[in-house]
Amino acid sequence: MRPHRLGSTGSLGYTRAREKMVQEEVIGRGIRDPRVIEAMLKVPRHLFLPEGLLGQAYGDTALPIGDGQTITQPYMVAFLCEALALGGTEKILEVGTGSGYQAAVLACLADRVFSVERIRSLLEKARKNLDRVHCHNVMTKLSDGGYGWKEEAPFDAILVTAGAPSIPRPLVDQLKVGGIMLIPLGERKAQRLTRIRRTSHGFSREELMECNFVSLVGEHGWVQREKPSFD
Repeated sequence: MRPHRLGSTGSLGYTRAREKMVQEEVIGRGIRDPRVIEAMLKVPRHLFLPEGLLGQAYGDTALPIGDGQTITQPYMVAFLCEALALGGTEKILEVGTGSGYQAAVLACLADRVFSVERIRSLLEKARKNLDRVHCHNVMTKLSDGGYGWKEEAPFDAILVTAGAPSIPRPLVDQLKVGGIMLIPLGERKAQRLTRIRRTSHGFSREELMECNFVSLVGEHGWVQREKPSFD
């Protein structure tokens, strides 16, 4: 696996705040995978936030990033990465780029990350954020995430960072045999993080925890009022 270089992690104050966050909210809450811990220490979360929220960058909370979307809380980012059990050679699909922070952490843990976002303004900001920290192994696309990224399938792992009422069929079709998909399933305001494994005989399903993600919107998620343009 080629090395992935991150840019400057900012001032000493941010570095210490990040180290404290990882110690208390990642390691302290049970994350044990050393590669995940290292990735959480590397990625400067404050660089993925609006300027007015920089002071809250290393608290363990989701924060607004515009367009009704949020950046996922650090513990959940680490939990998702550990649940994928990545070895470093994987090709990953992420549904919901958001700020780009989750993709940046995944970029430290896998070979290639393909991330899909349906909101143009968010994707443009995320691409700048990812380029700023030199995550050149993350490819991004403006599209309805429920369709996945068929041209790049199959994937070793798929991470859906938005809650869905049911499992989008195009996504499981793009999962390799032996691969894992994580997806929050349930209602708009309450879901269960579910791990799907594809085997040679079909699929297994395991519920990991209760969670509350923003809604997956589109044909394979919750109904949207207006159809966005991906031109």
